Amino acid sequence: MEGEFDAILTGLNELWSTLRLQLRLLSLPNQLGQLATILLCVLVAWLLARWLGPKFEAVLRSLSGLQKWQLRWLIVLRNRMQLGFFAILAWLAASGFAAVYSFPSRRYLLVLAATVATAWFFIRVAAQVVKNRFLRSLVIWGLTVYATLYYAGLLDQVTRFLDGVAIQFGDFRLTLLAILKAVLVTGLLFFGARTVAGAAARRISRNEDISPSMRVLTVKFLQVALYSAAFFIGLKAVGFDLTGLAVLSGAIGVGLGFGLQKVVSNLVSGVIILLDKSIKPGDVISLGDTFGWIESLGARYVSVVTRDGKEYLIPNEDLITGQVVNWSHSNEFVRIDLFFGTAYGDDPHLVRKVAVDAAYSVDRVLRSHQAVCHITGFGDSSVDYILRFWITDPAQGLTNVKGNVYLALWDAFKEHGISIPFPQREVRVLPGSVLETTQPE
Repeated sequence: MEGEFDAILTGLNELWSTLRLQLRLLSLPNQLGQLATILLCVLVAWLLARWLGPKFEAVLRSLSGLQKWQLRWLIVLRNRMQLGFFAILAWLAASGFAAVYSFPSRRYLLVLAATVATAWFFIRVAAQVVKNRFLRSLVIWGLTVYATLYYAGLLDQVTRFLDGVAIQFGDFRLTLLAILKAVLVTGLLFFGARTVAGAAARRISRNEDISPSMRVLTVKFLQVALYSAAFFIGLKAVGFDLTGLAVLSGAIGVGLGFGLQKVVSNLVSGVIILLDKSIKPGDVISLGDTFGWIESLGARYVSVVTRDGKEYLIPNEDLITGQVVNWSHSNEFVRIDLFFGTAYGDDPHLVRKVAVDAAYSVDRVLRSHQAVCHITGFGDSSVDYILRFWITDPAQGLTNVKGNVYLALWDAFKEHGISIPFPQREVRVLPGSVLETTQPE
């Protein structure tokens, strides 16, 4: 501990010696002239900004047809106008001093002020791409201090001083320099994560195959993953050993895996469904006795709404492991089969023609796909037929269109004198048999 304190004192003495030397140099006559010129440039830049600022704002208000981001950048330039004018004036003054004096020391302060002002200007303008206010302020101040120390020649001394301020935890040594690096690296990584997450969110929001809730869930999951990666990389930049953290998180993951096996299975199944697009919102499916259309895709389940208004929440795992009939996966065309019978006395050729025409008379039956009627067998009391026709809107229901076609068959058969047989039983009393009847009490 005593050695670390001595290192801090040594660093402070080195910094103080460098600053004292710089202050002594400023007291020289040639340096005082440069300081006066710098102050004059500051005053002129302030006057120019006061004079041209309102005129620039008036021009901005008169502009029309500009994009929002273009106006934002113009406003940023307006707010940094004084600093920009000072940088230009300082460079002009440095050029004038260079033309008069041949020694670089005669214009050193002017060049330093112009360089630092230029760096500050571009830092403040470029930092506007960072949307988060706190992160933007952190970037501005961090880069401003770094640029100032770098061009002033104090970066090495400050770096050694910050590296000397440390706390020892066993074999791990945490320095103030490492903390500042971690904050800077983490801030930049957070900015990158935010940018990537924003771009991904805009892309996901345009995907109409995903429900709004699933879009939000996907975006949140992506943000958590990116921010977590930024955080751990920041810890690594400090020099923190992530091995112990990895072992701990692995043990927690194993415990959660056993306890939440079904939940994880449904989550993974939901991701698979999203990736292969085997089902999507609006598809008409049947799973077991459930028939309906998909209302939304959730993290753990799929919402299926039936024709009677019931909403079934089917786990994602059932859709992956079970057999699912998707009536509208590749196209919307669905064939429907109807079975009926007619009497043996009716002409089967006429029956087939009348049945097809009756099917075409229903609005939802497609005429672009041929409807057919075939004999399937000779029953005990009827000739059995199958009528096949196509529809393109299974989400509107199947039972109702079947009922409408049956009604059309009934009307058509009645019009053409075609009879529909029904089971009959005959009781015959043989000669010599005794028929007994009982009267109700």
